[in-house]
Amino acid sequence: MTTTLDQLSDLAAEATVCAERPPLVVTSPLNGLTLGAVPAGTPDDVALAGERARRAASQWAAWPVQRRCAVIARYRDLLVTQREELLDLVHAENGKARVAALEEYLDAVLTAGYYAKFAPRHLAPQRRRGALPTLTSTRVAYQPKGVVGIITPWNYPLTLVSSDAVAALAAGNAVILKPDSQTPLTALALLRLARQAGLPRDVFQIVTGAGATLGEPLLDQVDHLMFTGSTATGRVLAEQCGRRLISCAAELGGKNALLVLADAPLQRAVDGAVQACFSNTGQICAGIERVYVHKDVYDAFKVAFVAKAKALRLGTGPGYDVDLGPLINQAQLEKVQAHVADAVAKGAKVLTGGEVRDDIGPLFFEPTVLVGVTDQMKLAREETFGPVVALYQVADDAEAIARANDTDYGLNAAVWSGSLAHGRAVAARLRSGGVNVNEGYAAVWGSTDAPFGGVGASGLGRRHGPEGIREYTEPQTVAAQRLMPAGQPPWLSRETYAVVMTAAVHWLHVTGGQLLGKVMGR
Repeated sequence: MTTTLDQLSDLAAEATVCAERPPLVVTSPLNGLTLGAVPAGTPDDVALAGERARRAASQWAAWPVQRRCAVIARYRDLLVTQREELLDLVHAENGKARVAALEEYLDAVLTAGYYAKFAPRHLAPQRRRGALPTLTSTRVAYQPKGVVGIITPWNYPLTLVSSDAVAALAAGNAVILKPDSQTPLTALALLRLARQAGLPRDVFQIVTGAGATLGEPLLDQVDHLMFTGSTATGRVLAEQCGRRLISCAAELGGKNALLVLADAPLQRAVDGAVQACFSNTGQICAGIERVYVHKDVYDAFKVAFVAKAKALRLGTGPGYDVDLGPLINQAQLEKVQAHVADAVAKGAKVLTGGEVRDDIGPLFFEPTVLVGVTDQMKLAREETFGPVVALYQVADDAEAIARANDTDYGLNAAVWSGSLAHGRAVAARLRSGGVNVNEGYAAVWGSTDAPFGGVGASGLGRRHGPEGIREYTEPQTVAAQRLMPAGQPPWLSRETYAVVMTAAVHWLHVTGGQLLGKVMGR
């Protein structure tokens, strides 16, 4: 694949449709210019994708996992060769600075490479202790769900499409993906790469169009749903999955906190906090929106943090000299403006930023730092999803932990300390699916062998690691019995069986026979 920005129109041919559809125009948030168009899909198109996926799923699942992973390895290699084209596309379609596009591109490459290498290990049948030592041989196999539905957001149009699809496909599922209607071209470019890598056409399909039109029909076609987006939408989809009794995973919103402890290395904490707060123009679920700083270092941290935030460079250019791009659309810009205006009206103070920069482009907003934010302000508890952060002074670790945990969300957190032991001790007390020590979010997110996901209003399930691929499987227990039944043998009375089995269970699980059972029952 060679996809330059003047060759985007033919990507629409990769989408699944059963008839000609009206065009859904894709524009760039950088300048409002049209990039191309994709089909405005309908429920009939979803039904067609479901029919094709259902037929393809059993054949794909029958491929040995090593053969499936060979396709993913070739796909990963194509990602590497197409780096600049993909970065250009993400920049144009999403508007993000190239440095932010590179971050998600690298994650896509790492995740594809990880599952290409380790999926056979994670999916291999596991021996477990049987009901009766030596007599029962028990194994757990990981069977694919069947057809997996994936709904992806606009803020990370490359890695969230690629990484979720790769895990589901490696597990042996067929995939139907609905990308956000603001960023479908990146998803279709990745689909083209996957097909060039040797993926059978119907095993991975994309239907483009509005979520309100396609979301519920998609649920009717799949056996499992992976959704990334808002908590409000996630609740609706989880309820619909529950009615169908199908499983779902969801990465939802966050109001993530960063703690700067008294022993934090100050300049490293400042640099890391600015990156964590303003990367991708703050449009990142794992990004930081609340910073709690110990009183002993608060003043020095505040001065340095504000200066560094003020120096960030906004721009529309495709090069690495830009730090922040625009917000995705007018509605997101207005939400960010409303949160800042509400806070200021209720007494908060803006230390830097707070203004729209329409001299750069229609959707640019300055990196903004506030103090004096209270719980009466929307900015305190609602996810802003923009380049806005509130600083808070705290007396000690206990206050920082309590205030960080005072939220419905729990996706990501960060702790800065000069002592890893101290940082880890504080991290263990934070209610969050992931906690970074001396990093904002990249340490957890980039650890592809470890699970990533949220608690509370931040979601269900995990991506990455063994958990991330087994999310797309059904564990199947197969127990083979030798010589005699696991239940009561016909030659033993029920009374005697009860006495013998009670003694045996006690010996196995209490007096040390547990070790023997663990070794010999496998």
